[in-house]
Amino acid sequence: MTTTALGIHATALAKSYGALRVLDGIDLAVPRGSVLALLGPNGAGKTTTVRLLATLATPDSGTARVAGYDVTAERARVRERISLAGQFAAVDELRTGAETLRMMGRLGGLSASRAHARAAELLDRFGLAEAAGRTAKTYSGGMRRRLDLAASLVSRPEVLFLDEPTNGLDPRSRQDLWDLVRELRTDGTTVLLTTQYLEEADRLADRVALLADGRIAAEGTPAELKSRVAGHRLDLTLADRTAYDALAPRAVHLVPDELTLGLPTDGTAAHVRALLDEIDPDRTDIARFALRTATLDDVFLTLTGAAP
Repeated sequence: MTTTALGIHATALAKSYGALRVLDGIDLAVPRGSVLALLGPNGAGKTTTVRLLATLATPDSGTARVAGYDVTAERARVRERISLAGQFAAVDELRTGAETLRMMGRLGGLSASRAHARAAELLDRFGLAEAAGRTAKTYSGGMRRRLDLAASLVSRPEVLFLDEPTNGLDPRSRQDLWDLVRELRTDGTTVLLTTQYLEEADRLADRVALLADGRIAAEGTPAELKSRVAGHRLDLTLADRTAYDALAPRAVHLVPDELTLGLPTDGTAAHVRALLDEIDPDRTDIARFALRTATLDDVFLTLTGAAP
């Protein structure tokens, strides 16, 4: 794929803070109009990646282009074409929701009438129309988060960075945001989101990159990544702690308090029967079992050795 077809293109991107190596030469290639989910445990380097790509920090080495422009040499051009919603809502509590969005529109170069219309559109889209005339200090946490996200979209960015965007949102607001991300992708916006909600990545992302210890541990579509550990998972509830401990080293999913663990399987009846006969030939160690599709949790545990 040519670089002009990429909304985000990074090569050997590295960043250290003092002696701490946060990013150790990562490569990313995100086609325009697609969604990449960057997954990783706390401290893996997700937010640092976003900061480098959004021109809020300078890489120590490597290169990156966003919306076709170099993040270091052409920083101003990048900033004209991107928007960022960070992990925490950053809104002026003394302004109303409508004032906040109109101000963002004016700062983004819209005329007064266009800023007013865009603010009204986004307030309605995010379910904030009835609260448009209230100051943000009267908003709930979820409402502030929605206002912050709306503000990031006023300028209709080519590339949108969402750093753990659904933190603090109730389930309905989270679903609304997912619908919005799908709409943005349909409209041609490139989206990079960091998240610790694996369901979020599974539902939204065209591709997923697993970040661990500052490196990309694996990358692919959610289906491709899940197929690397197994198409399915056999969840077993063991009869006692001894049986559980004996199988734990083979597991891709562990719930110690419930003596439950999951083993990879291809999901066929023949393989499930053979697996059960192998691990419990006397039929005394397994209390219950269930077959389920492998998840990104399994991918994380297997490929990175950590939970997100």
